Amino acid sequence: MKSERKADEPTLIATLGEIEKTKGISKDILMDAIEESLLFACKNEYGKADNIRVQLNRDTAAFKVFADKVVVEEVEDPVTEISINDIKVKEGGYQLGDTVPVEIETKNFGRIVAQKAKQTVVQKIREEERRSSYNYFKEREKLLVTGIVQRYNGRNISIDLGKVDAVLTEAEQVPGEYFAPTEMIKLYVVEVKMTSKGPRVTISRTHKDLVKRLFEMEVSEVADGTVEIMSISREPGSRSKIAVRSNDPNVDPVGACVGRNGERVNAVVEELRGEKIDIIKWSDDPAVLIENALSPARVVSVDVDEEEKTASIIVPDYQLSLAIGKDGQNARLAARLTGYKIDIRSESQAYGY
Repeated sequence: MKSERKADEPTLIATLGEIEKTKGISKDILMDAIEESLLFACKNEYGKADNIRVQLNRDTAAFKVFADKVVVEEVEDPVTEISINDIKVKEGGYQLGDTVPVEIETKNFGRIVAQKAKQTVVQKIREEERRSSYNYFKEREKLLVTGIVQRYNGRNISIDLGKVDAVLTEAEQVPGEYFAPTEMIKLYVVEVKMTSKGPRVTISRTHKDLVKRLFEMEVSEVADGTVEIMSISREPGSRSKIAVRSNDPNVDPVGACVGRNGERVNAVVEELRGEKIDIIKWSDDPAVLIENALSPARVVSVDVDEEEKTASIIVPDYQLSLAIGKDGQNARLAARLTGYKIDIRSESQAYGY
């Protein structure tokens, strides 16, 4: 009886177990890779014969190679055929045309096979690490991740996300934000794609949903759905407005987001490096929603054209600059928040006095 040959060094099984533990790659997946590499090497040795198969002992990493040969009376192709006179007689015997597994002695190419198996395992580890990283971040697409600032590359920032490195491009950076090397920051995962070099994770500090995810992290009522963030408008680094509503009549949505002594909203503001946040109550009535969105300005009247998605707003004379905001920011954010084109006039402008 031919003895089994080792696919690699005696420590192979222990090594595979360690890889499984540290990298999270199943030992069965690695064994499949070894088996494939052994089969490839054996087929090359025997002229790429399709009748070669490998039997790998997954407990010891020892293997046997078999060639399935057809029983014939006279052999024309020794790779795929065997003479009925050359096979051992067994109970019941063999018939012409039967397929017989014939074990092949592998000592002549065992070293080459072992080397090929090792290369295959290394390649499989790389592939599985990439696949694992891709799946990890794909599940976190549109969510928050924590990254460690590595270095500035020109105007871009290299970020360590743990399993992969990512680039925070200039376009996704908030103007004026600066991060020191090794600093930990929150990032919004915009998109995850698999490339030939592994997963590519697009991250952002400017995306408006970064604000939403930060509130989910800080406000339990938002995280569990009791309070919903219905709309967000943002000018990164300067100001954001969010409209919230409650699915529980006993829960004040604005108060839940602000928190006791403002601790919840302040935590979000701190993460956003001082970006101001206006939290307003959502309403299904466009006029009420627009009035709320212009906070902190007081509104006299709102005339809404729902079909044209426009609104004419009148405010007290002394509130006009507040309603419009510096450089028109308050009006812009309110328009984006509500989805309405907003025209703001003072009482004297509207009524001519």
